[in-house]
Amino acid sequence: MNTFIAQNFYGLFIRGVLLAVIVLVSGCASVPETKSVVADSSPMVSYALSLQGTPYHYGKSSPEEGFDCSGFVQHVYGHQGIALPRTVQGMAQSLNQVPKNDLHSGDLVFFNTNGKPFSHVGIYVSNDNFIHAPSQRTGKVLVSSLKNRYWGERFICAGRP
Repeated sequence: MNTFIAQNFYGLFIRGVLLAVIVLVSGCASVPETKSVVADSSPMVSYALSLQGTPYHYGKSSPEEGFDCSGFVQHVYGHQGIALPRTVQGMAQSLNQVPKNDLHSGDLVFFNTNGKPFSHVGIYVSNDNFIHAPSQRTGKVLVSSLKNRYWGERFICAGRP
């Protein structure tokens, strides 16, 4: 009888270890997307990438206070001496649109994230990646992919400053 209990305990132990490994691996796969992106040769994109991890803060536009999406884009372009409107809609209306299949590093990508056109903006980096200040929920400036289902379904257009 003791051998039977020992064998069952050992089997349960092994199953528990395997389950723990699966849970740990699955947990790593569901971490919010942050991508390691090689800095573009453009000083503007390089500067934008250097701001990864800066806290999200609605209505703000500086590394010291944090950024919302349009504040981030306006700050990055302003750092290079290029003035852009403060709002996402203002940015979208002031730029020439470019086709999604002709995106270049530094182009702005626009999204409908709340049922209203032009409610989010980011800066295209390369290889379908863009950098942006997504939301209070994500809490920081990060790189995302246009191939991500969420962003792909909400993409509206792109503009070139």
